[in-house]
Amino acid sequence: MLDHSSRTLSADPLTEMLRGLRLEGVDYARYQMTTPWCLLFPAQAAARFHFMAEHGCWLRTPEGDWVRLEQGDAVLMPRGAEHVLASAPGASATPLGHCTFRPCCGEIAEARGGGAEASADSEATLFFSASLCFNVDAQHPMLRMMPELMWVHEMAVHEPAIPPLLTTMACELTLERVGAGGILTRLADVVAAALIRSWVERGCGSATGWVAAARDPDIGRVLAAIHLNPSEDWTVDALAKVMHASRSAFAERFAAIVGETPGRYVAQVRMHQARQWLVRDRMKIAVVARRLGYDSEASFSRAFKRVIGKPPSHFRHAEPPIPATRPIEASPAGGLPVIAKSEATEQSREA
Repeated sequence: MLDHSSRTLSADPLTEMLRGLRLEGVDYARYQMTTPWCLLFPAQAAARFHFMAEHGCWLRTPEGDWVRLEQGDAVLMPRGAEHVLASAPGASATPLGHCTFRPCCGEIAEARGGGAEASADSEATLFFSASLCFNVDAQHPMLRMMPELMWVHEMAVHEPAIPPLLTTMACELTLERVGAGGILTRLADVVAAALIRSWVERGCGSATGWVAAARDPDIGRVLAAIHLNPSEDWTVDALAKVMHASRSAFAERFAAIVGETPGRYVAQVRMHQARQWLVRDRMKIAVVARRLGYDSEASFSRAFKRVIGKPPSHFRHAEPPIPATRPIEASPAGGLPVIAKSEATEQSREA
């Protein structure tokens, strides 16, 4: 068994946990919209990122407020909340599923649109969007603590690397050079990750609860150890060694700060990780059970259902929680691809 007392963790356990939090883009699109226009982006399991390259637009936030996005602004919705982008506040929104896309460059599709009322001097807005999946379960405490909306305008002052990245994105998006698609997709992933890093380094806004526990010098080390290696056999004794405390002192303090027992917390982290392996990585249940140290598939299944509320077989056969933002299907006439109508995708959430 690993000697947890000798494990070296960052002075800031929350930063240590952030090292294991990764984003991977799964869907990218370029939009050229002529005034008047209004698009409804539905709620989805993945994060959603927008970057305004030419002109700006209005954003109706998940809370229902209208805010102005200027040229060069970028926003990230970490939990993919429903929102609207429009040329003016209050316009009647067109569902994203009604847009028509065509191949653009590399991994990127392009949509052009706007009202029939557009005139010769109508303003055209060019923006880039991406859907990005986290490598952690939707119930990961850090993901649940993030705000519905992260705005680069508010964080660029504290993250000097972001403005040059956005300038490069604008160039790649407007010039359409060879290889622009690949560069844009990577830049979007990096900017989104930089936004999250800035949020963490600035104290996670006004977040309390789990974030406060993670920043506790002693309990934070324990949480980081659990999240960085959920497959480990985390007994109360082993976790107490990480905190350099007695078994009873550790258990009492952990419950007081985190709000639940160490055993319950470890079980949640392990089963949320198991759900990721089942749904995202399509692992067999027996493989997941062995990876988590269970003697049998049956004992793992009982533990999984006790935490998640449904048996692992339910998620083993579920569709991966990657949103079909623009599911492209071949048109019957053999013409350009068209957007398929949105289908409800099963989102694995804790009961």
